[in-house]
Amino acid sequence: MATLNALYQELILDHNRAPRNYRSMENANRRVEGHNPLCGDRLTVWLRMEGDLIEDVAFQGSGCAISRASASLMTTAVKGKTRPEVEALVNRFHRLVTGSLDPAETELLGKLAVFSGISQFPVRVKCASLSWHALKAALERPDAVVSTE
Repeated sequence: MATLNALYQELILDHNRAPRNYRSMENANRRVEGHNPLCGDRLTVWLRMEGDLIEDVAFQGSGCAISRASASLMTTAVKGKTRPEVEALVNRFHRLVTGSLDPAETELLGKLAVFSGISQFPVRVKCASLSWHALKAALERPDAVVSTE
């Protein structure tokens, strides 16, 4: 188990140091700003959707390693997926970080499973879920501001 935890830590640190899809998006048709007042995390998530398909996704912002890594992993997980697929993933991720996901479903999350231990640190749940709240808001409204409070 210690080896698995070390791998999880390394993946989070890698995505924090070199976040994927970290850029602004000029041709986005959805943009959401998110803020976690508790930790100070701030980010913007951009989506380019064609119908129900997320053609492209990007983010920029500042925050702790968990927040940045979560946003980075989120963008890689949702690019090319449909709205119903993403909505199911958002729901599953939320249940993972709050500790209510059935362990049998964890494997369905792929690399996102690195956040499985977050539920043991309630104050960090908001860090991991900020970008996901922004993504959900972007699916519902083209231009929004969200907060973890």
